[in-house]
This record gives sequence, structure tokens and C-alpha cells, in this order.
Amino acid sequence: MHRFLLWDHDGVLVDTEPLYFAATQESIRLLGLDIEKDEYLRLTTAGRTSWDLARQHGIPESTIVEARQERDRRYQQYLMTREIEIDGVIDVLTALSARYRMAIVTTSRRSDFELIHRSRKIRDFFEFVLTVEDCARAKPDPDPYLRALTRFNARPEDALVIEDSARGLAAALAAGLKCVIIRNSFTAADDFSGASHVLSSIRALPQVLS
Repeated sequence: MHRFLLWDHDGVLVDTEPLYFAATQESIRLLGLDIEKDEYLRLTTAGRTSWDLARQHGIPESTIVEARQERDRRYQQYLMTREIEIDGVIDVLTALSARYRMAIVTTSRRSDFELIHRSRKIRDFFEFVLTVEDCARAKPDPDPYLRALTRFNARPEDALVIEDSARGLAAALAAGLKCVIIRNSFTAADDFSGASHVLSSIRALPQVLS
């Protein structure tokens, strides 16, 4: 029986993935390049980044660093001005927090995460948060989920992952964890083979877990 829930963040608890992609795409274009959503998702699923394209075109690393800083600036501006709430999140977290110990395992930067939750209640439901700075390797590597298990002193069979992407699913499976996928429009075309369930809404999760 599962006692721990390990939650992805972007796309599951807040609708931020389209904003991050938009900021990335805009910043890549400043380098004279372009990246479409399908290629972006293919790279992230493989554990690569959009900046690999710039390196392949011989763009100097110093220029890439500047473009990434511009991406980060634009993304944070979006976070402060766009709607990112997902319907049902607070209701579901309220219900599940009475039955499970929970943590967030995200590839978000800590500064972005703190900005998102500066005036939201989501963070209050979780015992800890692991961001990309807390892990030696990011998803799809299993390291983030293995670290979460260690923090809880839990075995893989004691925990369940909630994700929205093929990259996150791969990380969970590599860590020996079962994974429930909650679909969203941004990652809907991903391959979710291996997921224990694929749900169309977070509101379906409590019933599946029961």
C-alpha cells in the first residue's frame, strides 16, 4: 500500500509549461534559430535542452548564457502576469494530505518555484520540495525520485509518482516507482507506456488511489 506521493510540479500542480516553452522559444529566436514544440519535447524527454541546438550551430557559450538569462527573465515575467492555476488542485491536495505524506520533485529552478508559490497555498501540503538544484542529475534520470525516497526513508513500493510527461514517467520508472499520468494539452502527445494510469484530470486521482 502506498504511503507516500511524489508529485511533479509544472503541468501537474500549476500550468506553467507553455509559458516556459514560450520564453525559451523567444530567446532561441534571438540567436537566429527556432524550435517548435515537438522538437522541444523530444529534447526534454531525452534529457537534453534547447540550447544544444545553439551549440550545434556553433554559437559561443557566452552568447548562450546571455540567451538563457533572457529566457529566465521572460519566464518570470510570465509567471507574474499570466494565469497558471489548475482547477481542482487544492481540493485534491486537501483530500489526499489526510491519507498520504507528500513531496514535490521538480525540474524547476528554486527561484522560479518560490516566485510561483509566493502567494499560493499549494506548498503547505508538502513536507519538502526537491528542485533542479537539489539533484545531481535531472529527469529523465532517476536521481530526483531516488533522493525523495531517501528523504522519506521509503522503499519504491511505498511511494507513487504523479507526473504529466514522458520525461517524468521515465525518471519514475527508472527509480522503480509506479507512476500515474495526468494529461494536459502541452504534453498530450507524449508516449505514456508504462504508466499505471493515465488520467484526464487531477480530480480523478483520489478515486484511482482509493
